[in-house]
Amino acid sequence: MMRLTSLAALAAAAFLIVAPAQAALKKTILLGTEGAYAPWNMTDASGKIIGFEVDLAADLCARMKVECKFVAQDWDGMIPALTAGKFDAIFAGMSITDERLKKIDFSLAYANSPNGFTALSKGPLADLPGTGDVVNITKEPEKAQKAIDAMKPLLKGKTVAVQGSTTNANFIDQYFKGLVETREYKTIEQHDLDLSAGRVDATFANRAPLTDEKSKDARKDFKLVGTYFVGGVLGRGVGAGLRKGDTELKDAFDTAIKAAIADGVVKKLTEKYFGFDITPK
Repeated sequence: MMRLTSLAALAAAAFLIVAPAQAALKKTILLGTEGAYAPWNMTDASGKIIGFEVDLAADLCARMKVECKFVAQDWDGMIPALTAGKFDAIFAGMSITDERLKKIDFSLAYANSPNGFTALSKGPLADLPGTGDVVNITKEPEKAQKAIDAMKPLLKGKTVAVQGSTTNANFIDQYFKGLVETREYKTIEQHDLDLSAGRVDATFANRAPLTDEKSKDARKDFKLVGTYFVGGVLGRGVGAGLRKGDTELKDAFDTAIKAAIADGVVKKLTEKYFGFDITPK
């Protein structure tokens, strides 16, 4: 009897240890996003933020039994706003990189879309070598370097547009610095406009936004060109950015993301918004 009583006491003590961690998860979670990165996140005519990450967050938050609300934030101030407490997590197509992990934590990846060049379909880069191929820089470094070297002769002296403070900007800096002129833009819409107008020769961006149906007409003269890449300097997929030490929220997101991947919700949503499956493998 004493042993049973002791076991019961230990169980009760364990519950008391776990309970505060569960209670620490707030009933309302604020999610920071750009609202200008269609179809990951975008702002409709009424000012409402919509898109893949909004629908995914609704599913994840339901699993977590919390209410989630989105807060609009300019991309270049996203991490400072998170660390300052403006919101609880970043849900903005942000890639998980070693450099960002020095400042913030991340959930498990909930998507992983390749990155590459886009040019005008009738422009000088329309036949950039490797079109249609996707290479993992981390797993296939020699193949990736070979693909990069194959594109360099045609890209030499060209002007390439990227969104600033992104892994895409880092990729161009690492592999094409001194070979191309790089122009940084605040949003992908801005660099797309300059590509349409012929002010730049190509953009280097995530493939997924190029499939957004609402932007299809604006991109009707665009063509995906050259080899597309994942991994390496481009990161380890897209995840929710979290403040350092916020383990309860990270655990909750990780559990929900695993479940949403396992039961096919992530696949369904990525196919709906991007036209192809970018579920992390």
